[in-house]
Amino acid sequence: MSLLHTITTCITLVVLLSSQTVATKDDLKHVNPLIGSTNGGNVFAGASLPYGLAKPVADVDGQNTGGFSTDGSNVTGFSHLHDSGTGGNPSLGNFPLFPQYCPDDVLDNCKFPKSARAVPYAKDSVVARPGYFAISLYNGIRAEMTVARRSALYRFKFPSADTGNGSALHPLISLDLTDLWDSRQNASITIDAHSGRIRGNGTFLPSFGAGSYQTYFCADFAGARVHDSGIWVNDRAGSEPKQLFLTRGFNGFYLQGGGFVSFDRPHDGVVTARVGVSFISTDQACNNAEKEIPDPLHDFGSLRKDAEDAWRAKLSPIKVTAGGAGDDMLSSFWSGVYRTMLSPQDMTGENPLWKSDEPYFDSFYCLWDAFRSQHPFLTIVDPHAQSRMSLQRLDAGGSNADVVLADAYVKNLTGINWELAYKAMVNDAENEPLEWSYEGRGGLQSWKRLHYIPYLDFDYLGFGTNSRSVSRTVEYAYNDYSLAVVAKGLGKTDYTTYISRSGNWKNLFKKDQKSLLENGTDTGFTGFLQPKHLNGTWGYQDPIACSALASWCSLTSNPSETFESSIWEYLFFVPHDMASLIKLLGGPESFVSRLDYFHDSGLADIGNEPVFLTVFEYHYAGRPALSARRAHKYIPSSFNASHSGLPGNDDSGAMGSFMAWCMMGLFPNPGQNVYLIIAPFFEAVEITHPETNQTATIRNVNFDKSYRKVYIQSAKLNGNPYTKNWVGHEFFTRGMTLELTLGEHESDWGTGKEDLPPSVSGSLAKESDV
Repeated sequence: MSLLHTITTCITLVVLLSSQTVATKDDLKHVNPLIGSTNGGNVFAGASLPYGLAKPVADVDGQNTGGFSTDGSNVTGFSHLHDSGTGGNPSLGNFPLFPQYCPDDVLDNCKFPKSARAVPYAKDSVVARPGYFAISLYNGIRAEMTVARRSALYRFKFPSADTGNGSALHPLISLDLTDLWDSRQNASITIDAHSGRIRGNGTFLPSFGAGSYQTYFCADFAGARVHDSGIWVNDRAGSEPKQLFLTRGFNGFYLQGGGFVSFDRPHDGVVTARVGVSFISTDQACNNAEKEIPDPLHDFGSLRKDAEDAWRAKLSPIKVTAGGAGDDMLSSFWSGVYRTMLSPQDMTGENPLWKSDEPYFDSFYCLWDAFRSQHPFLTIVDPHAQSRMSLQRLDAGGSNADVVLADAYVKNLTGINWELAYKAMVNDAENEPLEWSYEGRGGLQSWKRLHYIPYLDFDYLGFGTNSRSVSRTVEYAYNDYSLAVVAKGLGKTDYTTYISRSGNWKNLFKKDQKSLLENGTDTGFTGFLQPKHLNGTWGYQDPIACSALASWCSLTSNPSETFESSIWEYLFFVPHDMASLIKLLGGPESFVSRLDYFHDSGLADIGNEPVFLTVFEYHYAGRPALSARRAHKYIPSSFNASHSGLPGNDDSGAMGSFMAWCMMGLFPNPGQNVYLIIAPFFEAVEITHPETNQTATIRNVNFDKSYRKVYIQSAKLNGNPYTKNWVGHEFFTRGMTLELTLGEHESDWGTGKEDLPPSVSGSLAKESDV
C-alpha cells in the first residue's frame, strides 16, 4: 500500500544464500515451559496447542495464577482452562479433577474440599514440554496430560494399594465445581451411573474485569470399569443423588461440591480422563471432546505428537545460528517465542457474547501490555493469526486496539476491511461508552475541549475509574496518532484532527517541575509531566511515585494519576514524536543523561511492559550502542532460563516477545513501520515470512559469544553500506539481509541525524514520516 512507501526508505536488496546460516535442527527441544513458573512470572506451564482453548495442568495452592508453579506448594487438582502470565486474581482453572484413594476404601474418608485434598508433588518429577505435562504426587499417583484444541486428555496411574486385609482400594477421581480463586456463583453437575460421564457448567467471575462468564464441561473416563459414582458436598459424599446444583448464598457462603467416579483398578493402574470444554453449552463440550479425541484410551500418543508438530510449525519461520551462544540463551529465546502463542485463545465458534462472522479470540487479558511487543512479533512470524486477531478488534474495540490496528495497517496485513476498521477506530476516539473502564475511552469531552485528561475530571457520560489522568493523556495521544496513520493512508480529511490531538501529551508537561528521591536527594532533572485540573491549574504527583523505588499503583491498589508506572516512566512514552520529546528535555545529550539515570537509579521497572521501549529510545538520540548495552544489562540478569527467569508477569507473552525481539537484534515501535537495530545475541538469525516466503537474515560479523563485542561498527543491507539505525517491515516481507560488523566500543554507526528513526515533528523529521 502507498502508506508503506511514505514511511520507509526505498531500497533494492539482494538476498544472500540461506546456506550461509546453519540453523538448529529441532528448535522445540530448547523450549522450557517452566521458565517463569515462579517468582511472579505466572506462566502457564502445562499442555497447549498454539492459541489453544484447552490448557490442562496441575493447579497448586501457591503461586497459582497460571495454575502451576515450581514454588514447592501443594497440588489441589488438574483443570483444563488457564491463561498465561496474568496478574491479579488467579485466572480460570475451572472444574479441576483430583485423583486419590479413599483410606480403608470408605467414601467419606476421601478428601474432597480443595484445602483438605491438597498434596505435595515430587519436585524432580515435573516434565513440561510443548503439548505435554506430567507430575508425580506424594500420594503415589502419577499424572500426565496432553491436549487437543478444545479438550484435554489425562492419564492417572494409580499404584497398587489395599485396605490391609487383602481388599484392593478403588481409584477415585473427583470433579470440583470451582475455579482457581473460588469465584463460582452457581454451578450444576450430573453423573451417568453406567458410563461415569460427568456433565456440568458454572458461572464464574473474571480474575480482572467486570461481569461474569459461563463455562461448560464434559468428562469421560476410560481404561477401568466404573465401581461407583455420585456427588460430594463439603467433606461428605454419597452414591445418590447423581446431580447437584450449587449457588452462592446471600452472605457469600461458599458451598463446596462436585461429583466423583470410582473404579476397579485396572491391571496397569491407568485411568484415562477426557474433558471437553465449551463456552456455549454442555452438549458442545461433549461434541468437542468426541470429535477431537474419539478414542481416549489410545489417542494419547498421537495427540502429543500432533501438538509437538503444531508447535514445530509455528516456530519454523525462525532459524538461529548459535555461534557458540550457550544452551541457556537458546532456551530463553525459544521459550520466549513459544509463550507468544499460548494466549490469546482461538475461540472461534465458542463466542457466547455476540454473533459475528469474524474470528473470535479471547483472553486479551493483557492487550495494554501485549500491543507493545507481542502483537508486532506475531506480525512477522504468524501474520495470519495476527490478521485474525486484528479482525476481532473491530468487534471488541478498546483504545490499545487502535495501536494494534495501525500496526497491522502499516505492515500491510491482509484480509482486513480497512474502511470498516477505520470506522471502528473513529467510534472509539469520538464516542464515549457508558462503561469505559473496560471498553473505549472516557473523558472524551475534556479530551476534545481541553486537549488533556484532567485530574478529577467531570465526566457525566460514562462510568470508569476516575484516575490515571497523566497516563491516559499520553496513551490517548498515541491512540490518536494511530488514527492519523490510518486516516492518512486512506485519504481521510480528519487526518489533521488526529495528528493534532497526538500532540496533546505536551499539555501536561510542566517545565519547572523537579524530582526528588524519597531521601530528599535531588535527581538533578527538571521538567516532568504533571496532572492538571479542569481549570488549567496544576495538580501534583511525585514523579517517583508508582515507580520501583516507591509504591505500587494500580486501579485497585493506590490508584494514582499514572497506571502501574511512574511519571518518570510515562514521560518517555511519546513513541510517535521522540524528536519533539528530546528537544523538550534539552537535546540529545540531556535526554541520554536522563534516560541513563532512569535505568541506573532503579526507577525503571523492567518487570512491567511500559518500560520496554525506553530500553531502545537511545536510538532516537543518535546513541544506538547504548540501547544494545541496556538490552545486555537486562538479558540475562532479569530474563534468563531459570524457573524464576522473568522479572514480572509474562502478561500473555509480552515478556517473552520482548526477550525474543532483543535477542533477534530488532525492536518494534508498534503502530509504526520502524524496527530499531541492535546486534543479535546469536551469530545469525533468519526469519522466513510465512506469506511471502521470503527470508530475512541478520548476521553478525566478529560475533563474540562472551558478549564483549556488542556494538555495531558498520552495517550492510543486501551488500550495500547502511547507516540508518532502523529498518522497515519490508525487511521481512522482501527477505533482506542485514550484515553487522561488531566491536567492543561504541562507534559512529547510526548516529547521524539522517540515520535516526522518524518522528511526527521536530528538526529531525518531516510530516511525510507519519
